[in-house]
Amino acid sequence: MDIKITPKLLSGAVTVPPSKSVAHRMMTAAALAKGESVIEKVYPSNDILATLGCLEALGAQVKLSGSTAVIKGIEKLPEKATLDCCESGSTLRFLIPVACALGVDTTFIGSGRLPERPITPYLEEFPKHGVTFDYNNTMPFSVSGKLTGGKFYISGGISSQFITGLLLALPMLDGDSEIILTSHLESKPYVDITIGTLKDYGCEVQTTGNGYFVKGGQQYEPFSGAVEGDYSQAAFFYVAKALGSDIEIGGLNENSFQGDKEIVRIIEGCRRENGKLAPFTADCSDIPDLVPILAVLASFCEGTSYITNAARLRIKECDRLAAITRSLNAVGGKVTEREDGLIIEGVSRLTGGIVPDFNDHRIPMAMAMAATRSDAPITILGAQCVSKSYPDFFEVYESLGADIERI
Repeated sequence: MDIKITPKLLSGAVTVPPSKSVAHRMMTAAALAKGESVIEKVYPSNDILATLGCLEALGAQVKLSGSTAVIKGIEKLPEKATLDCCESGSTLRFLIPVACALGVDTTFIGSGRLPERPITPYLEEFPKHGVTFDYNNTMPFSVSGKLTGGKFYISGGISSQFITGLLLALPMLDGDSEIILTSHLESKPYVDITIGTLKDYGCEVQTTGNGYFVKGGQQYEPFSGAVEGDYSQAAFFYVAKALGSDIEIGGLNENSFQGDKEIVRIIEGCRRENGKLAPFTADCSDIPDLVPILAVLASFCEGTSYITNAARLRIKECDRLAAITRSLNAVGGKVTEREDGLIIEGVSRLTGGIVPDFNDHRIPMAMAMAATRSDAPITILGAQCVSKSYPDFFEVYESLGADIERI
């Protein structure tokens, strides 16, 4: 599906969807608990459905009715399992350690760019802890054996998803374990979300000077609650508002651990008394998902903005630094790509044009907000990829008064 957007400022109220990051963690913990958990405000995006399907394959009983997921924890393990992670990196990296901790021989399959995304920390550490990989740098691949405790040396600079995956698995092991970070931990707020979720479900994690200590033999307990609103999705609407749209944004937890709530502070720092936007520098080591929409914001600031420490975006659903550069430049932006970031020169208006299809959900959503300040229509190719995280994004966008044509 391609979308043609005729430029127009937005107006109205929006309740942002529940956090995908929080939901992945809550659902996984619920599947590992003995008993039934009820999770409200589950948003059935493709990634969330992938995780639910994988948890069922591992033996959990899942009933999704509307936005409520009732999950009965695993009682009987399968001898073998095949987990289809679709295009979800979180599903894959969270459930490799979980399957290994459960001792289930598991085959992992996926699609899109997922087979190319690295799992190096697990390949390096897990064979030291009783796990065998049959892996040839792509999918499908399989794991066998049962994970044992001890010390896990993990780089903090590839993805915090590896830390989360281990934290979800380690409480179930017989022995105590320690995660020792061999480099600075990027995206730490995501790990904080994980630790908070574990606490809700009855498992404790201790922070050490260089990582985390997890006592073995812990038991997940059922927990019922609601998934909080997603700041990474709210960021699109916050930026549209900063660019002149009149939007009321609801459904968020101001006390959230989510690192992406940094979008509020960044925008406040850009505001000038004359209504113009000042340029900014954003260190995105903890907020990589904000990069596309920050690049849009920067395109309308008066001066040159810098996005730094974002090299990990090259191994997302696409090379996200290259994608947002090409997208904005295709419609009149002035973005220069660097190895680990972007340099963005502000422009007063965009000139319109065609945004290529990168099969990356965050690019169409960012460019839809850019279109509100364009002098001519913007056509976004392959816009259906928003279903990965926000299936009804364009319906919500349209409800705010956007003038769009599905072509």
